[in-house]
Amino acid sequence: MEEKLFIYYTNDFHSNFEQWPRVAGFLEEAKSTRETHGDQYWIFDIGDHVDRVHPISEASMGRANIKLMNELGYDLVTLGNNEGITLSHDDLHHLYDQANFDVVCSNLHSMDQQEPDWLKRNRIIETDSGVKIGVIGLTAPFNDYYDLLNWHVSPQYEALDSYVKVLKQSTDIIILLSHLGISEDQEIARRYEDIDLIIGGHTHHLLRTGENINQTLITAAGKHSLFIGEVILTWDHEKRFLVQKEAYATDITEVPKDLMTEQTLFQMQMKADQQLGKPIVHLKEPIEVKWFQDTAIVKELTNTLKDWTMADCAMLNAGLLLDQLPAGDITYGDVHRICPHPINPVVVELRGNELLEVIRAAFTKDFMELKLKGFGFRGEVIGRMMFSGIQVETDFHDNGEEYVVDAVFDGGIPFDMEKTYTVATADTFTFGRLLPEIARSETKHYFLPEFLRDLLAVTLKNKFAM
Repeated sequence: MEEKLFIYYTNDFHSNFEQWPRVAGFLEEAKSTRETHGDQYWIFDIGDHVDRVHPISEASMGRANIKLMNELGYDLVTLGNNEGITLSHDDLHHLYDQANFDVVCSNLHSMDQQEPDWLKRNRIIETDSGVKIGVIGLTAPFNDYYDLLNWHVSPQYEALDSYVKVLKQSTDIIILLSHLGISEDQEIARRYEDIDLIIGGHTHHLLRTGENINQTLITAAGKHSLFIGEVILTWDHEKRFLVQKEAYATDITEVPKDLMTEQTLFQMQMKADQQLGKPIVHLKEPIEVKWFQDTAIVKELTNTLKDWTMADCAMLNAGLLLDQLPAGDITYGDVHRICPHPINPVVVELRGNELLEVIRAAFTKDFMELKLKGFGFRGEVIGRMMFSGIQVETDFHDNGEEYVVDAVFDGGIPFDMEKTYTVATADTFTFGRLLPEIARSETKHYFLPEFLRDLLAVTLKNKFAM
């Protein structure tokens, strides 16, 4: 006899609550269909469901996300870096206290107190017909961040070596919930043939019908729940073997919205607005934000960053601030609205010649106009770079493009090209190839759990209050 087992999943939702009523509509219909046919099914999430870019998640520190998953009947989740490193230790420690589902993460460890009650290393699900499914969860090891929050993420292969062997002896099917990214998922599939299914995320990859490597099926459903993932596993009870594995990612952008979920979100938004609505400063005049010009607010924010980190100099891009602020009372909700990014301050060490190259690169047209997506940035363009502790002289080419003529420290002190300086900036630039000298710096000191918007609030109070 053959039996079909159904898994529905979301990954990298990033608090895209405008889409959640469609997620609810799709999953409720899928659940109804499965129950009508007497099929067994489960709903999983692969992490980064929480994103503090949205005021609902900001106000609730992610607990509203958990409530929404409870209401849809999720069974198992793992966590991503947005849950792991954008919340304080205490907020993460209690994030899933009210969860009606299991949280499986095999490589996350608390360093300063007892492990959270909700944290499970693996989970065994047994179907009504006796099929045992072992589930492992893994999250990406951003330990430069986790260690500062008194967590630690152990190497994924250590966890896999331990738990795959154990589950192979006690289960029929092994599933990995992986918030590691597509390249790691592919490598794991090559190394661990006993893993039957890897449901992935983190790198926002979309595999419409999955990918097979050796005996392992890999799947993922993009980002923001524009797609919902579905896996169908066909188990042969006589052969005691999986005879078929299918993966699909369904576009749900036209799925009807669930009206009750819309009402729930409306109420959550009202509560968030109330929580974030307390005035923190009164402005006598409006504050302008311009992405390609020097402005007082970005200049003062950069000064605050330099002073707060005690770095030799600081640099921030104008695109961090998304909108102007009106005169009058300004709330934390306003600060969140114009600076929603989960971006932390960082101090890196650069030699003088490297710092000069960074400054030159920052003034190029291509850099300023780059429509950056990812690395914590939730804005439109990078915009003009502004500095604290440094004076930059520029001129213009015949084609109108600006370039750096010279840069010196305040007081006209020249850079010593071989000396090492501390530079404060947004942690965005420590990733990828945006500013290679910063990304390659061997010494990076991140500041957590503070976001740049926390320093923006300080700047408004200290420099712009009436």
